[in-house]
Amino acid sequence: MTGPATPFTAIVLAAGQGTRMKSSLPKVLHTLLERPMVSYPIDAALAAGAERVVVVVGVGREQVEAALSARYDGRVTTALQAEQRGTGDAARCGREAVAGVSGRLVILCGDTPLLTAAAIAALLESTDADTRLALLTSTLDDARGYGRILRDGDGRVRAIREDRDCTEAERAIREWNPGVYAIDADFFDRSVAGLSTDNDQGELYLTDLVERAAAEGGVADAAWPAEDLHGINDRAALVACEAALRRRRATELAAGGVTLRDPETTFVGADVVIEPDVTIEAQVHLRGKTRVGAGAHIDVGCVLTDTTVHAGAKLLPYTVSSESAIGAESRIGPFTHLRPGSELAARVHLGNFVETKKTRIGEGSKANHLAYLGDGVVGSGVNVGAGTIFCNYDGFGKYVTVLEDGVFIGSDSQLVAPITVGKGAYVATGTTVTMDVPAEAMAIGRARQQNKAGLATRLKEKLKAQAARLKGKK
Repeated sequence: MTGPATPFTAIVLAAGQGTRMKSSLPKVLHTLLERPMVSYPIDAALAAGAERVVVVVGVGREQVEAALSARYDGRVTTALQAEQRGTGDAARCGREAVAGVSGRLVILCGDTPLLTAAAIAALLESTDADTRLALLTSTLDDARGYGRILRDGDGRVRAIREDRDCTEAERAIREWNPGVYAIDADFFDRSVAGLSTDNDQGELYLTDLVERAAAEGGVADAAWPAEDLHGINDRAALVACEAALRRRRATELAAGGVTLRDPETTFVGADVVIEPDVTIEAQVHLRGKTRVGAGAHIDVGCVLTDTTVHAGAKLLPYTVSSESAIGAESRIGPFTHLRPGSELAARVHLGNFVETKKTRIGEGSKANHLAYLGDGVVGSGVNVGAGTIFCNYDGFGKYVTVLEDGVFIGSDSQLVAPITVGKGAYVATGTTVTMDVPAEAMAIGRARQQNKAGLATRLKEKLKAQAARLKGKK
């Protein structure tokens, strides 16, 4: 979306531990749809047009800074709150990182992953030249735990009272404070120094600025639906918010021409890209940087991580793939496992219980049953029979098996790498191949069959007598 006409700086408060998460991981690094919690309000601010984003860090500083650096590559900076002295002090620390910047300071909480750019835009649109402070408000049937919005007789916001400091009458108020503010930078600078710790928690409350701004006649507010504003304090809220994000993601995908048969059981990570006309069946998980091309079909129970699926490919049930690429119009599964480094060209068929690892497979090649292809280079038009194994590891090193174009590998063959089977060659069923096979040659490496007349009858009589003797000894 296009940012507001008035430039603004976003300060994201993310310094707390989040003790109710019961975790050694800082709360804001817990993930939803595989993204850290804190990334969601950051992304909302950037999408709304923030010129700068400062994240206030404290507990787990190094971890949070590393996560932000990896994701934003310098577009987001940090400020340290060395001692946890409340939201007012945290906002002050963030402001110090952008000292001298004028305009609006949009202050957000790092644990609000459902916040949208549209909500921030609505907040900013509620302001004018006389506005000292603007805030989003919302209503809940049960607002326990949240600060309450206090209004004067004319309906104007006059203050915010934290839940533990409320009177009984104030606790009955349903309008609550989501903690999303737009504050004039000059007003903030001259007011934050006067904050007091005279409250139940002994902290500097950012909410106390509301009463100061109201005294100057400069408070604005904008109502917004509660479902976009909830924060996360514990694991139950984390799961509930992720479920909301999944529903939001499913709606976006449907609008883009993607069919999700069962959104409630399907997981699509926030960084996954899916093109139109893709169909995704129930219980599918798409993770990491996975990309799915137009017209592909992902059947029940598939799990794809950092995998590219090209247009028109069909993945049958319970295909698992990591860090791999599946060519256009390929047919993979069921129960195929593509391990990292598998690169499949167009129209490749891999079937039941076939496993690949660090192997390139050329156009139109097939391995339809029970095969292991590891550290391989497979040409075009190759057929690999059931039970074939690339013997790529000798206990010390990994070696490459090369099958050139048009090779036919008979069932139950073992190819002991390093080895090359030349173009158009055949490997007979049950062969153990230990040396290169020239182009158009046929390799046979098994014992010669002999038929012994009557031997089956004599063998059965012998075994029957032996069984009787053993039974008599019991």
